[in-house]
Amino acid sequence: MTVSPPRPKGPPLNALRAFEAAARLNGFSNAAEELCVTPGAIAQHIKSLEAWAGSDLFVRQSQGVRLTPLGAGVIEDFSNAFDKLGEAVQNLRLRAAPKHIRIAALPSVAQLWLSPRLPEIRREIADITVSITAMETAPNLLREPYDLSIFFEDHPLLPEGIEICRDSIFPVCTAELAKELNNPSDLINFPLIQDTSWSEDWKYWTEANYPDQKIKLEGPVFSLYSLALEETRNSAGILIGHEPLVRRLLDLGELVAPLPGALPLKRSLMARIAKPATKNQALKKIMAVLLGSDKPKPQA
Repeated sequence: MTVSPPRPKGPPLNALRAFEAAARLNGFSNAAEELCVTPGAIAQHIKSLEAWAGSDLFVRQSQGVRLTPLGAGVIEDFSNAFDKLGEAVQNLRLRAAPKHIRIAALPSVAQLWLSPRLPEIRREIADITVSITAMETAPNLLREPYDLSIFFEDHPLLPEGIEICRDSIFPVCTAELAKELNNPSDLINFPLIQDTSWSEDWKYWTEANYPDQKIKLEGPVFSLYSLALEETRNSAGILIGHEPLVRRLLDLGELVAPLPGALPLKRSLMARIAKPATKNQALKKIMAVLLGSDKPKPQA
């Protein structure tokens, strides 16, 4: 007679994901945001995993949670395992659709830097499909389904990225308004357009170039840089331009830089490629178009 005893079950995959995310991101709420569930769901998953293990993985405190020695001792293994799983999923997706390239970018970068380059991509590489997702924070290319990300990054730059260009800031406006702007003191006569994401731009630029100049920050405020730039094109006021985002409009003559004193920032526009996509020929062609004649070197 065949003996077939029940085999012990391992913990649910969702519980392991919840534990890894909460440990890596230092909290149940952060894990819930990344995994698109509620903090309560994360807490329940971890509770079930602790019941399976027979020991606590987190110490619950009024200020949040912290790992127990058991949790701290195993988290690296789980993070490495989920990184490898993510890489395998990325590789599967890329092999299934090698000519469908998915790009994640900061909204302003997607609209103002990337979008104008899409027609050239279509002309040069007719058999490639490019999908773009605009998001405020860079994705984890080890886990999320993107082949390429393009975001501003502060210095010092992390390795294995491609520096597209360094960012610098300076006032921009239409040629019509520039006729009435002869020196910094004239700025008081114009609305100074502001972007909430870079709310300190006017302060940084003024302190670096005209520290004795008093500038009154009055003017429209926008939560999207592209809207702020569009209103600048409509002669609604003067905006602090970011070099990579306004260069095309300056070259076209739609905007001008009326005052001297560009301020280089410790920030660069960076491209990062998901590991499975580094050898993808379609992505290599896209990168060649995006970078044009520039040949930036990967960060050491």
